[in-house]
Amino acid sequence: MTDLTTADPLDAAEAANRGPDTPSGRARRAMIDSQLRTSGVNEPFVLRRMAQVPRENFVPAAGVGTAYMDRAIRLEGGGWLPAPVVQGRMLEEANPRGDEHALVVDGGSGYLAELLRPLVKEMTVISPEDAVGSGRKGKGADLLVIDGAVEHVPTALAKRLADNALIVTGIVTDGVTRVARGRKTAAGVSLIPVFDTGIPQLRAFDKPKGWSF
Repeated sequence: MTDLTTADPLDAAEAANRGPDTPSGRARRAMIDSQLRTSGVNEPFVLRRMAQVPRENFVPAAGVGTAYMDRAIRLEGGGWLPAPVVQGRMLEEANPRGDEHALVVDGGSGYLAELLRPLVKEMTVISPEDAVGSGRKGKGADLLVIDGAVEHVPTALAKRLADNALIVTGIVTDGVTRVARGRKTAAGVSLIPVFDTGIPQLRAFDKPKGWSF
C-alpha cells in the first residue's frame, strides 16, 4: 500500500489525468519539476492542481506545442496566459481554505480560474474591463485574484470586496512586474510585493495620465 503521507503529491493527480506517460503528462511534470519547484513553488495543493489541469486546453491550437514553456503566451482576442510560475505563485499566495467567495479577474485564458475553482466555495469571474467599470457592489468577495499585472486596484473593484479581503495580483511599478499580496482595509488597498517575475500587464488597469504641457 502506498504511504500517502510521503507520496509525491503529483502521483494521484497524474493517475487521474491520463498519467505522466503521455506527451502532455510529461510536459506537465517537466513544468512542475523544472519551473515551479526550482522557483520555490512547492505547496502540494498547487502542484496537484497544476498537474490536474491540462494547460494546453487554454491556448490557441497553434500554441499547444508551447503551452508548458516558461513564458507568457499571447491569446486570440488580445489576452495572455502568464508563465506557469506566475500562476503557481499566485495560487500559492492565495492559499485558499475552501470557504471563500473568490473574485477572479481573468486575463483572457481562464486557466488560473480553473486552477482555483475547486479550492473555494464560490467563484465569480470577470473581465478586466468589467473590473474597472462602475459595476454593482454585489456580495463582497473575501478573495480577489487578478491574473495579470496592474498599476493599481481601482476603487470600483475594491468596492466588490469584503472588509479585510485577501488580494493576490501582479503589480507593475516603473516597468518592473511582481506578484503581490495584500488586504482591503478601511483605509483602502494595501499591497506588498512578494516575487519578482515577468507578468503580462492588464492595460485596463493603467492609471489615468495627467495633462502635461
